[in-house]
This record gives sequence, structure tokens and C-alpha cells, in this order.
Amino acid sequence: MSNPSFYRPCWIDISLDALRHNVQLLRQRVASPVQLCAVVKANAYGHGLVPMSRVVSEEGAVYLGISSLEEGIALRNAGIQTPVLILGSIYPFENFSLLFDHKLTPTLASLEAAENLDKLAQKHQQKIPVHLKIDSGFGRIGVTAPNAVEFIQRVAACKGLEIEGIYTHFASSDIDEEYTRTQTDAFQGVLREVQAKGIRPRWIHMANSSALIRYPETHGTMVRPGIALYGIAPFRGAERDVALRPILSWKTRIIFLKTTPPGTVISYARTWVAKRTTRVATLAVGYADGLPRLLSNQGQVLIGGQKVPILGRITMDMIMVDVTDVPNCHVGDEAVLIGRQGSEQLPVEEWARWAQTNPYEIVCRISDRVPRVYNA
Repeated sequence: MSNPSFYRPCWIDISLDALRHNVQLLRQRVASPVQLCAVVKANAYGHGLVPMSRVVSEEGAVYLGISSLEEGIALRNAGIQTPVLILGSIYPFENFSLLFDHKLTPTLASLEAAENLDKLAQKHQQKIPVHLKIDSGFGRIGVTAPNAVEFIQRVAACKGLEIEGIYTHFASSDIDEEYTRTQTDAFQGVLREVQAKGIRPRWIHMANSSALIRYPETHGTMVRPGIALYGIAPFRGAERDVALRPILSWKTRIIFLKTTPPGTVISYARTWVAKRTTRVATLAVGYADGLPRLLSNQGQVLIGGQKVPILGRITMDMIMVDVTDVPNCHVGDEAVLIGRQGSEQLPVEEWARWAQTNPYEIVCRISDRVPRVYNA
């Protein structure tokens, strides 16, 4: 590997073609009038906010879903003009002024927020589009369903606000059909009431990645896929329903090799001791790069097309692996942490199982110090 933009051999390859494939595949799952809000928050789930946003915009996403003003400003500074919806709640309210400067669409999850933004919009002599968040049973932010109709009516009466969208978020659409339908019924009940009162926003959205695939009745007029865009299954068995392609491969290289006799200790706290003569490879990756320490003594990587175990505690910048059964490996050889090598693969879902978490956390926690290399 020779790349002037980085020198330490630890990087991520990201396939833009795979991203395009996933966007097109998900668009085929919804009726033609239904549009796509591509969720690119949290640095596009670790994949890179700006590059991912450019591709999904080219593929027809009508909105980009983010979590903060900072992300919205970064998109505008990069020249991306696709409408941007801030899915998180903005606070303190003084920061609302940035919405006007950068043409960003906020979520309003309380009457207090709506009143503050309305005053500012009237001061700017503008009418700003907003999306209203209804809590149908998640319990995070949003006006609860029993109070939602009054809330929506009061926002509709604000001279400086235009209700462009109303939405909710599912708590467990990946695992719980009954509760997902309970949330859907609660949200749709609110919609029926406000529509009867003449309030008919353009964008009605509920469906995250799981719901997009599993529950067509939740599609509304816009869907909000996130994790599925990046080729990661949003629920167990999703690969049987939709042929998503993982877009991320995490790689490093062997930087040191040694052969150790039985009894040799490897890494901190002496949690691994050689029981045989062992060939040990040191790799240039560690927990500062986002490697979960829970993979110590149980995770694997791919070298020479074979799965090899991590030895001992994962350290800040390096790990050691057992390559005794990969006799032809050398310093400089590529190791794959997540992805495919030869006929073997290590999907991010496997890492999540080892780390006792979900794939979202694995990809989101990959450090910014790990370069992202984008391939067409």
C-alpha cells in the first residue's frame, strides 16, 4: 500500500458502488410516490458524512437526516444543497438562528421550542419549514400521542412556521411486530385527527430500515433508512429479504512477526499464555481506532484468507494474533478486520456478537483517525 494521505497501515475501504446498489434496492421496496430521507447522522454511521451524503443525493434522496447543527453546517460548507432534516432536538433555543443562515430544517418536539422558533422566524420575516416529532411509544423526545393533536394545531397557528412534516420513530421494529403495530396505530390515529382538521403535511414518515423492509403500511410519504444504506442487516434474517451489500471493509497490516515458545505471555494483565510454540503477528490497530476491548482473547481477523484469533488484551494502538497456521504470511501482509478476504469473511454482525452490542455501535465508534478510502 502506498498512499500519501496516510502512513500508518490502518484504513477503511468504502465502496460507493455498493452504497448506490443499496439505495436503489431500498427505493425499489417502496411505492413510487414515496421518497427517501437518507439518514447520514453520526458521520454517516462512521462511513463519512460528506461522501455518503453526496452519493445518496445523486441517487435521489430528497432529504438527509442528521442529528446536529454541526453536521448540517458541514454539509452546507461542502456545497451539498439537498434539504437537511435535523432529527435531534436543538437546544439551547438561541441556536435556532443558525437554521436560517444554513437553510436547515429542524425537528420540533415541544411547544416551547415551537414558540421560540416562531418568534425568531417572524423577526427574520420568514416562514421556516419544520417537522414535528410525535412520541408514539419510544419515550425519547416528542409530544406524546394523546397530546399530539393539540400540539400540531398550535404549531399550525404559528405565523412563522410551516408544518412540512410529521413523524415518529419505532422502538423495536427489528424484533417486535406487535409493538411496532401499536406505535403505528397510535401515530396514524393522530394523523387522521389532524387531517380531518385540514392539516396535511407533505412528509409523513415513520419507517426506519427495519420497518421499510418489513412493514409497507408504515411507509407514509417518506421513509428514513439508515443502517441498511450501509449494507448492514437491520434485523436478523434481513439478508433473506433484501440483497444488501456491505460497503465497509476495515483493514490493517502485519507490522511485526515473532515465534514464541510455550509459556510466553502476550499483552497486558497476562491474560494469554502460549501453550505451544506460536507464531505471533502484531497488527497496527487498537482500541484507539475503535476496536472493542471485549474482543480480547475472543475476536478474530482474516490473514491469508484464514480466520486467526486475537491473543491477549487489545491495546491502544496494536493487537497480536496467532498466525501459526498461516505459514506463508510476512510483515506487510494485509489483515482484514471487517470484510472479506478470499473465500472467508468477517461481517460486522459477528463483531457485534463478540462485543455484546449491535452493528450500529461497531461502525459508529470507528475512530476518525482511521482514514476512509472511497472507491467507485
